[in-house]
Amino acid sequence: MSEQRFGEHVVVRRHEYVAEFVLDRPKAMNAVSTAMARSISAACRALGDDPDVRVTVLTSTHERAFCVGADLKERNSFSDAELVRQRPTTRAAYTGVLELPMPTIAAVHGFALGGGFELALACDLIVADATAVVGLPEVSVGVIPGGGGTQLLPRRVGAARAAELVFSARRVEADEARELGLVDQLVEAGRDRDEALALATRIAGNSPVGLRAAKRALRLGQGLDLRAGLDVEDAAWRAVAFSGDRAEGVAAFNEKRKPVWP
Repeated sequence: MSEQRFGEHVVVRRHEYVAEFVLDRPKAMNAVSTAMARSISAACRALGDDPDVRVTVLTSTHERAFCVGADLKERNSFSDAELVRQRPTTRAAYTGVLELPMPTIAAVHGFALGGGFELALACDLIVADATAVVGLPEVSVGVIPGGGGTQLLPRRVGAARAAELVFSARRVEADEARELGLVDQLVEAGRDRDEALALATRIAGNSPVGLRAAKRALRLGQGLDLRAGLDVEDAAWRAVAFSGDRAEGVAAFNEKRKPVWP
């Protein structure tokens, strides 16, 4: 297993074809400061440029939190001008996770609130343990979810459900979160990382070309009418249909062997 650090608060560990993207600011429960936002963006750029990464798993080193969102202590010290200057840096961090080209899984335990839950929502799948508490409480401190929450949450649970959760600013515990579709898989306490990595390993056994094309079709097709969505799917199909992975996958199936993806 190799390891690369991005700034002080982000570590990327490689488990063969799976990258573990570790939020590592335990003294602040992974609150996203300006410096940490820059590190998240840098790690995303590096992962996006690495064709050997088939799946990325977002994890946390803090025992009681995935991420509690924006660093409000830092924000409290900002002038209006400083807040305006910081906004593109913060936005780039959340967009960086959202635009990773490979499948992404968030492993959530403890608090995933505000920007912390938005980092999870930016992933394709969320595995949460029984201690998870999620929510978008931004309106309770005079702002709105600004890391993609107002757009990603309704795509996950529908407009009315998202409105209730955003307007009420309430925290949702693990069982209800699974019931509402805020998380995809609920596991025993302390098992979120292991189960997310196991799921990532299973996914990573599939064609890397196929995985990235499938993610592209899923993401780009959201919000389009059916005909336009099918055109997106067709373009993604054409991108993989003549690839080495397609030839190897079909050959391996017919020869009853495990594929070796080129």
